[in-house]
Amino acid sequence: MPNMTTFDLTREFIDSLRELIDHHDEKAVLALLDDLHPADIAEIYGELDLDEAKYIYFLLDDDTAADVLTELPEDDKLRFLESLPSEVIAKRFIDKMDSDDAADVLGQLDSSTQQEVLSHIEDIEVAGDIADLLTYDEHTAGGIMAKELIKVRDSWNMNTCIRSMRQQAEEVDEVYYVYVVDSRDVLKGTLSLKRLLLSPEDIQIRDILNEDVISVRVDTSTDEVSNIMDKYGLVALPVVDGVGRLVGRITIDDVVDVMREEAEKDYQLASGITEDVEISDSVWIHTRARIPWLLIGLLGGVLGSRVIGGFIGILGEHPHLALFMPLIGAMGGNVGIQSSAIVVQSLASGSMGLDTNWGKLVKELTIAFLNATVLSLIMFGYNYIVDAGWPLSLTVSAAMFSVVVFASMFGTFVPLLLKRINIDPAVATGPFVTTLNDIIGMFIYLTFGALFYALLL
Repeated sequence: MPNMTTFDLTREFIDSLRELIDHHDEKAVLALLDDLHPADIAEIYGELDLDEAKYIYFLLDDDTAADVLTELPEDDKLRFLESLPSEVIAKRFIDKMDSDDAADVLGQLDSSTQQEVLSHIEDIEVAGDIADLLTYDEHTAGGIMAKELIKVRDSWNMNTCIRSMRQQAEEVDEVYYVYVVDSRDVLKGTLSLKRLLLSPEDIQIRDILNEDVISVRVDTSTDEVSNIMDKYGLVALPVVDGVGRLVGRITIDDVVDVMREEAEKDYQLASGITEDVEISDSVWIHTRARIPWLLIGLLGGVLGSRVIGGFIGILGEHPHLALFMPLIGAMGGNVGIQSSAIVVQSLASGSMGLDTNWGKLVKELTIAFLNATVLSLIMFGYNYIVDAGWPLSLTVSAAMFSVVVFASMFGTFVPLLLKRINIDPAVATGPFVTTLNDIIGMFIYLTFGALFYALLL
């Protein structure tokens, strides 16, 4: 049977699988799943009911079943775990997982179930490692690190080092670095595999270790961890406690998960959704997540109508001013979102802050002035061609210039201020900036209208 990809998992495939499950044809089910990646099997689970999913799970070997569980969406994973006894969770899944994945799985369960599952793990050291990881905040380095790693003592010679590495490697799936510690487990550096192969047997590890090692503390935020790994091109990062003792490592796949989750959260915030929601969540959860920003948009609309109401006289005398109100509002919102998106991206990468060098801020303002000049000249040319008259032409062009500059400044500084007061700056790229720019844009436009029509007519 050729290797399948997720694109081959059609409705026909699911129907065939269900038919085999109904007939309890274990060999045929396993043959159908044999060449699938755990992520593909996890995708299938979204199409099956709970009994069908459990039937497949207990046909899979332990290692594959554990891999599939880690690939499941959070809701499906929780639904499945809640249907299983604690002993089955421990023996079939937790025992076969890396400590960080095991902690992630147990973290979804209530504390009493966590204790029950841990009590069924025979290896006390493994159970202790998982219990330790559960104590860390999930948004810190400690919350995403794994305990599995290879470490050697700086006082060992080469023979002792290699023997220990062989024993430890049995518990580690991927060996990225060999970490060197002293007698107190304080991280001293890393050991190059090349130096390990080329060095004489009687040399001590402290004489060939690389002391230039980058590490993070257990309380370092996951955002900072991802920025460090991205900046220095690391595939693994050691984690130390408050006194520098090596307690775990973070691998690149953990950081990719963090970056994906953060991107999803920022996208939802920018779209005006205040909670992390999934398509499978209840109507109440979706409503609760969306309604706050909708209420803010509603309030903004009411304030905007009050602004327009304050200029009802000039609009009554010159109703053609209303023709360009949607344009001014839309341009202000678009420019504000562009500017705030650039700043939010820079904040996420750590290349900008409220105390950043003024050159970057001046650059943003220069771009704003250039964009404002181009757009206002285009609108002036358009109104001149259609013979809209001097008052309207000057009003639209002056308002366009002012609104674009203001929206750019607003979109630049608001994310910086939100970051300073520990509010996610991603909210600045959504309804927040758009709503305020609409209100202020209308005020600027109608103020210019009243001014120019009073002066020129």
